[in-house]
Amino acid sequence: MKKIPRTSIGGLSIHQLITGLWQVADIEKEGHLFDPEDGANELEQYYQDGFGTFDMADHYGSAELIAGRLLARYQDEQHKPIACTKWCPVPGQMTKEVVRKGVQERLDRLGVEQLDLLQFHWWTFQHPAWLDALHELAELRERGLIKELGVTNFDAAHLHLALADGIPIRSNQVSFSLLDRRAGGSLKEVCEHHAVKILAYGTLCGGFLSKRWLGQDDPEKISDWSRMKYRRFIESSGGWNAFQSILSAAEKIAQKHRVSLANVATKWVLSQDHVAAVIIGARLGESQHRQNNMELFEFELNDEDFQSLEKTFEETTPVPGDCGDEYRKPPFLTATGDLSHHLEQVEKIFVSNPSESRCDANQVLSGSEWEEIAGYCRAQRIGDLIVVSGTTATAGHSRIVARGDAAAQTTFILDKISAALEALGSSMKDVVRTRIYLVNVEDTLAVSKAHGRVFGQIKPANTLLQVGGLVGEYLVEIEADALVRNDNSLN
Repeated sequence: MKKIPRTSIGGLSIHQLITGLWQVADIEKEGHLFDPEDGANELEQYYQDGFGTFDMADHYGSAELIAGRLLARYQDEQHKPIACTKWCPVPGQMTKEVVRKGVQERLDRLGVEQLDLLQFHWWTFQHPAWLDALHELAELRERGLIKELGVTNFDAAHLHLALADGIPIRSNQVSFSLLDRRAGGSLKEVCEHHAVKILAYGTLCGGFLSKRWLGQDDPEKISDWSRMKYRRFIESSGGWNAFQSILSAAEKIAQKHRVSLANVATKWVLSQDHVAAVIIGARLGESQHRQNNMELFEFELNDEDFQSLEKTFEETTPVPGDCGDEYRKPPFLTATGDLSHHLEQVEKIFVSNPSESRCDANQVLSGSEWEEIAGYCRAQRIGDLIVVSGTTATAGHSRIVARGDAAAQTTFILDKISAALEALGSSMKDVVRTRIYLVNVEDTLAVSKAHGRVFGQIKPANTLLQVGGLVGEYLVEIEADALVRNDNSLN
């Protein structure tokens, strides 16, 4: 077979076509686990055909163990396959010990002394320990346990925040396809500005972006997790008829270039400048499309092809939100269609306690040093009214987050306010007023965009003031008022 071109993620050389192992978990979901050696034999066939980069995660069943057996067969670093894995911890305190254990588990399962690419996922940004975890991972990278550090399912705002806080992120693995084009929006701007590359999954939408589904009726029953998930993406982007229009346009282009519809769908994603590689899933021991996938590198889309697809996109509805939102808030575009129960089990960073001075009030403390010095709480609820103190981008007791970047500080602040509201039985949807104190007037647009990302549909009353300065190296401070609504009054 023709060789797959390579590209760089920081100092790591990977193939532009990556073999994804997420379907190992789907195959094993009934309890029958792969024999690692048998699984490695399957991966060996991919490797011998030129597919030398594999993607997996801590929760993809036996995928890491299988990949580890393959890696053990190649002691020569020059010819060793590349293993990109993920760590997806349950949100909680991310101490050095917790992070080191998570990394060591990946090292042990893969049987290596250094991880090629470790990608970090976090379920809810309300819990700020994700930054603690990334700083610890960056330290382990400096110590040589990780070659390059990436994230997965990060939206543009939080990727920007992590980079502004000094984390050396090289990649972000997100959904990107003809159907789900969110990664071509604000995330693209962040990636291009910071030289971060996208590793795109879902490019074939679980196999839906193939000729097999052209002209077919909407399936009534779907058995595998991957298609269950992407059927929800189809619905959110305009439904089956809109999806068929994309298939029709892609098939015409495929016929012109004498390739498959799937090739066209994948090539469109790979042609985006900020995309380093696409990830195509493999069902080990079952369907294999290696020969067809290699045809991806035998043609190029031209301007006419891109324009034809862009015209078709106008007939669809953009998938709502930003990359990764499907895992963090409704509508949950996942296989089950609901992660709310999972998120409710996540450890809350803030706890509500009765006020010592008012019997009708509850308060939240965030642990900031100034709360104790000045004698105030982060937020207080009296009846249906919640008032949130002026909040800065302070992590833990006193660490200033994202020095010199007002937009990134705003993102961190709003997450902190959201967590305080949640601890008091409320949410950002209940916010009726915000006040922003800004040091530099030239940051007005960036801070306003960060505010609008959260409040664009809620639209509380707002005041923005330029101030002479804030205590410490803070560029922005925000306070908020919320009025908890009685659902019965919404009618």
